[in-house]
Amino acid sequence: MLVWTVLLASVLAVGAFLAGQTRASALRVAGGPALHSLPTYHGLFLASGVITGAVVAGLAAILLFGTQSIAVPAAAAIGAAGAGAALYPRIASAFRARNLFERFVLAVLVLCSAVAVLTTIGIVFSVVFETIVFFRQVSPLEFLFSAQWSPTSTPASFGILPLLVGTLLITFIAILVAGPLGLLSAIYMAEYASGRMRSVLKPLLEMLAGIPTVVLGFFAALTVAPLIRGSGESIGLTVASESALAAGLVMGMMIVPLISSLSDDIINAVPQSLRDGSYAMGATKSETIKRVVLPAALPGIVSAFMLAISRAIGETMIVVMAAGLAANLSINPLAAVTTITVQIATLLVGDQEFDSPKTLSAFALGFVLFIFTLALNYIALRIVQKYREQYD
Repeated sequence: MLVWTVLLASVLAVGAFLAGQTRASALRVAGGPALHSLPTYHGLFLASGVITGAVVAGLAAILLFGTQSIAVPAAAAIGAAGAGAALYPRIASAFRARNLFERFVLAVLVLCSAVAVLTTIGIVFSVVFETIVFFRQVSPLEFLFSAQWSPTSTPASFGILPLLVGTLLITFIAILVAGPLGLLSAIYMAEYASGRMRSVLKPLLEMLAGIPTVVLGFFAALTVAPLIRGSGESIGLTVASESALAAGLVMGMMIVPLISSLSDDIINAVPQSLRDGSYAMGATKSETIKRVVLPAALPGIVSAFMLAISRAIGETMIVVMAAGLAANLSINPLAAVTTITVQIATLLVGDQEFDSPKTLSAFALGFVLFIFTLALNYIALRIVQKYREQYD
């Protein structure tokens, strides 16, 4: 019924637009006073009123009768027709249709922003509530400072340190790979590559971002991890079959397009006048890039790096397939480790008791991850604010 309701409201809105535009055009042709707004705005005003009437009436019918009732499209049609009948006579030469329609658009934009904000607030409160329930059963000190993570054992252990160290280790390896590759490729495409070369390289780089992470996980598990293990054993190193290095390398390749594409757009946004001024002072192209372009683009580049780090922290499939599930407190990149997101996915898979400490620990892990990414975003914001003032 919802589909039919949307189609019906769309048809009525199109009809209202045509009716309002035709009426306003007739007023202008009649030789009377000049129209305050163009006929198109009169049509948009009438259509927005019809849509509003249909939405309000349809929502009321859903609350009363449910989504599958025939009353929903009927109520939407009645609401749309009533709104159209009430607003149609208001169309006149002096009617400020443009102003009212712009207010309607502003209200829609505010509503969309409010939905996004309220959704974020709802997610935060739901995670915080379940985290509080978890901390009633498990000591926060044990959770934050214990070095043992074993939620399925008896007795269970809920120390987050191995997961936090594993997350930071894999993310650090990934950013070591993606940072230089992404930034240098962005500099090449923005400053050195010809138009034809750029049109080929940038789509190829962005194509890498479209590869599903499960495919990258297969590549890490079947190709990169055995290669690292074989290379390490050939020189006498002990390498686990699943290692942080394998996951970090592949994850770094995954976020290269993110850093490259964003940094490329940011570097291209630097005014050409800054480059021309540097060249006029006798600087070479490399000196201009190093001393003028990159400092001017620094806030945006930092934001790109922080976004890439957040993306790496939230990755799951590559870590599951390449680094394993072992919660080892180790900074050895050749050892098997796990991350916070992997454990969240593991804890919530299958039939679980929702009120058990094991399941509730996933919400506590999510809360820690939320705080961590929030801190990263705050750091990026402060860096942007600090350096933006120098180049505005």
